[in-house]
Amino acid sequence: MTEAYTPPTVWTWDKKPGASAAALNRPVAGATHDAALPEGEHPFQLYSLGTPNGQKVTILFEELIEAGHAAEYDAWFISIGNGDQFGSGFVEINPNSKIPALLDRSGPEPVRVFESGSILVHLAEKFGAFLPTSGPARTETFNWLMWQMGSAPFIGGGFGHFYFYAPEKIEYAINRYAMEAKRLLDVADRRLGESRFLAGDDYTIADMATFGWFRGLIQGDAYGDAAQFLSTSDYTNLTRWVDEIDARPATHRGRFVNKPDGIRERHSAADFAPLFAKGAAGL
Repeated sequence: MTEAYTPPTVWTWDKKPGASAAALNRPVAGATHDAALPEGEHPFQLYSLGTPNGQKVTILFEELIEAGHAAEYDAWFISIGNGDQFGSGFVEINPNSKIPALLDRSGPEPVRVFESGSILVHLAEKFGAFLPTSGPARTETFNWLMWQMGSAPFIGGGFGHFYFYAPEKIEYAINRYAMEAKRLLDVADRRLGESRFLAGDDYTIADMATFGWFRGLIQGDAYGDAAQFLSTSDYTNLTRWVDEIDARPATHRGRFVNKPDGIRERHSAADFAPLFAKGAAGL
């Protein structure tokens, strides 16, 4: 245990980040430098990184394209370690400086869309896919989408940060967020014991939003040895769901977009050819 910490009367920023990933964070918003964003030829311009939040959108794009929708997109790599998200062009699209951010140029006027859940809803409604148009099924999809949006910080910024990224191990913080992570795993596992997908029998944006956060924990490639620490193999319904979604071709493609070990930029289906050639993760 670390020594007891007594907060000051008024907090001030001492510019001493707790971990390397936080080195660029500040207690204020806005751009730190001028940097125009690149734009490609397609109607949709995505600026992102292949994290669980970024994968939500690229998986949806790939599902839409596979289903025959005119959803071609350019996906541009945003290096959050280099501070790309604080460039003036990115902040103009997302004043919160978080990935993913989308510029939709498919209409008369360009529309900015930020926050992953908002992007999923925007695209699903635009193409009439993966989101019921009315009734209880639509409400249930939103129930689980909003559950994920509210729960992800406990998994990543909570458990993941204190268990794996933080420069020191704090017993209270790890116990607090491990308990919450396991509770969320149990919520999903119980639900998936009742239905094939989160919102029912149909695959929706609620599943796409949630998949990336749980896949890593279930398959053992998130936060070091977190899968063993959290005994994620106990969640058999959730494991079934992860495996089923992971087997979808569009999921495989979407998972590798904007990743250094995948494809940094995506401008056409041909960009996946190197991954197919290497046999990346079953592609």
